[in-house]
Amino acid sequence: MDLVEKYQSVLVFAAILGGLAVGQLPGVPAAADTLILPILMVMLFAAFAGIPRSQLRAAFGNRRVVGSSLLVNFVWNPLLALGLGAVFLRDHPALWVGLLMLLVTPCTDWYLIFTDIADGNVALATSLLPYNLVLQLILLPVYLYLFAGELVDLPLEVLLESVALVLVVPLALAGCVRWVLLRRRGTEWFRRRVLPKLSPLQIGSLCLAIGAMFASQGEVVLERPELLALLAVPVIGFYAINLAVGFGVGRLLSFSYDEMVCFNNTILSRNSPTALAIAVVAFPAEPLIPLALVIGPLLELPLLGVIAQVHLVVRNRNWWPLEPSTLLER
Repeated sequence: MDLVEKYQSVLVFAAILGGLAVGQLPGVPAAADTLILPILMVMLFAAFAGIPRSQLRAAFGNRRVVGSSLLVNFVWNPLLALGLGAVFLRDHPALWVGLLMLLVTPCTDWYLIFTDIADGNVALATSLLPYNLVLQLILLPVYLYLFAGELVDLPLEVLLESVALVLVVPLALAGCVRWVLLRRRGTEWFRRRVLPKLSPLQIGSLCLAIGAMFASQGEVVLERPELLALLAVPVIGFYAINLAVGFGVGRLLSFSYDEMVCFNNTILSRNSPTALAIAVVAFPAEPLIPLALVIGPLLELPLLGVIAQVHLVVRNRNWWPLEPSTLLER
């Protein structure tokens, strides 16, 4: 984890404060509003450019971990998001939609770092990445249309257009650029010269987009700061409930320690930048939805850091078997 990655939460918080400050200047809110989408597309390009398509073939090996993580991420988590929103955000539909978008998009980067920190199976976690990416691209519009359509105005054509613009375009462009660079310069050059620059570019773009968002919508935030505080309760609840689910499924399916760490990080880490990009385009009349998603990175990194330490305590005290059960086939 380089310096930019390590202090992402601090950078995001600084971007919020900076955006609120410059948003008080005349003309800045309107200008900042036009910058949000292009910056987010740069961020997603950086995220997609680091994902090799060849990883998809490796994802078929461990059916217990892969299958159970997909069930939790794409069946259980949407239902859990719906339930948490119903309990805590019933009177705030825009925040409820923001929570839903955050919790139904599994992470495609950070979970690898925290899997490594807790000595989990990084290779297995990496093989899950293509599934998480492809399925969220397909299913996020479905979840929004089924669940969020009752809460806010969401025409289907606007939703499909937003997905195509902020996900398909950066994904296709990143794939083309990656293919050209690998063909002309080789894998080793790409790994040494390009990959190390993608994460700082992604985080920097995210912070710029967040700063621009708070500059454009600072008046809403300053008038109603308690709404963002409300979102923290269900987000923390999600992590607590899913950590318990992860340990329970791991025991039931006899995961080894490194499999359990991989599984837990996969079902806990969220892809807030992707959800944020969709929200900016799909909900131009609901500024609280993308603003709600900004709280994700602020809470996620500290929570995942604490969870990594919980995993290490479990391992160091021999509370979990290091090897998988021989009673179940991998």
